[in-house]
Amino acid sequence: MTTTPTGPLAGRHALITGAGRGIGAAIARRLAADGARLSLLGRQRDALEALAAELPAAACAQVLVCDVTEADAVANAWSQAVDAAGPVEILVNNAGQAASAPFGRTTDELWQRMLAVNLTGTFLCTRATLPGMQAAGWGRIVNIASTAGQRGYAYVSAYVAAKHGVIGLTRSLALEVAAKGITVNAVCPGYTETDLLRESLSNVVAKTGRSADESRAEFARHNPQGRIVQPEEVADAVAWLCTPAAAAINGQSISVSGGEVM
Repeated sequence: MTTTPTGPLAGRHALITGAGRGIGAAIARRLAADGARLSLLGRQRDALEALAAELPAAACAQVLVCDVTEADAVANAWSQAVDAAGPVEILVNNAGQAASAPFGRTTDELWQRMLAVNLTGTFLCTRATLPGMQAAGWGRIVNIASTAGQRGYAYVSAYVAAKHGVIGLTRSLALEVAAKGITVNAVCPGYTETDLLRESLSNVVAKTGRSADESRAEFARHNPQGRIVQPEEVADAVAWLCTPAAAAINGQSISVSGGEVM
C-alpha cells in the first residue's frame, strides 16, 4: 500500500547530491520526514541503497550513482530522476570534498579536483535542474558551501577558493531567477561531525602527535559555542529554506557555525 506523504514538502521531488553519508544523509532523512519524494545521488551505491532502505515508503527514494564532475553522467542521472519522479523541484548540491596542503605544495591535480567536485559539480547539477523549475515557476536550490566560502582558512586554499565560488554562483543565479518563483541559497556549515571531519582529525593526530581529544578541541575552538556542529543542524537549515515560509530568502549564505561567521 502506498503511503500518502504529509508535511510542508509533501509530494515535492527533491534530489540530493552526495547523499550517501554525513550531511547529505541527514538532509535526506529530514526532507523525507517533511514529505518530500527523494532522489539520492552519489558515487557509492551500497551507502545510497542502505539509506533508501531506512527512509519511509512515502519518500519513494530512488538511487542514482553518478560522479557530479562528469557532464554526461549528470545528464543521464537527471534523465533517470525525471523519468521516475517528474521534474526536480528541490535541488540540494551537497557533494563535495576537502583536501589540505600548504599553498606551495598545492598541485595542479589537487586544485582542479577541488574546483571540479565543489564548484563545477554544483554548476552541472544546477544547469540540469533549472529548466524544469523555470517551466514550473517554482523551485528551491540549496548549495552546501562552508564557512570556508565566507572566510579564509590556512592550508586549504583550493577548497576555500572553490567554496567562495559556490557562494558567488549562488548570489548570481539568485538574481537571475528571483522573479521566477525559484530561490537559490547557500548553507555554510562550520566544522561538522562527519566522516570528513574524522579523517581530518586522524590526519592532525598523525602529523602533530596531538591526542584525539586535543585535536577535536582545536577544531571546536573555531565555533564560539565551543563545539562541533551536528549534521542534523545543517539539515534543519536546509529544510527550512525549502519550505514556503522561506520564499523571501534568496541569494543568502547562511552560516551554521555557532557564530564563527557573522
